[in-house]
Amino acid sequence: MSSRILVSLRIAAPPEVVFDAFVDDIAVWWRPNGLFAFTPRSPGVMAFEGGRLVERLPNGKVFEVGVVSVWERGARLVFGWRQAAFTPDMNTEVEVRFEPVGEQTRVTVEHRGWDSVPAPHVARHGFPNTVFLARHGEWWRNLLAGLAARANSVHLGAGDEGQS
Repeated sequence: MSSRILVSLRIAAPPEVVFDAFVDDIAVWWRPNGLFAFTPRSPGVMAFEGGRLVERLPNGKVFEVGVVSVWERGARLVFGWRQAAFTPDMNTEVEVRFEPVGEQTRVTVEHRGWDSVPAPHVARHGFPNTVFLARHGEWWRNLLAGLAARANSVHLGAGDEGQS
């Protein structure tokens, strides 16, 4: 059984710009998905802080999504990914690769480890594995589209637009 999601998108900006937009501006481009919320109190505001990805919830609490294990600016980022309903032995991992392709960057997201989350778990919403992975992959594609819009905005000098 394959338990990974793999999506990729080319963005018209250099890898360092795209990487910085991914980590520094995640609160701008991240689009919450109610189906895949991290906690029952989500959505909050996403941020990379102190070597981890967190969600700051509306009630002021901070939920740790995962610890960053690889941070190679402009090249690669790896971090853990868990929902509040996960048990300690359920962990998934996201690897994001930023590869130059001419004057663009190919961003590839590999979200792996879903085999650690049993099929009947609430996080899978009763979907068969292929349907669950396809829907989650669709969300990642939408997230990368938001990242592309943000990175392109920064690259073209309109980086402060969209922030509040």
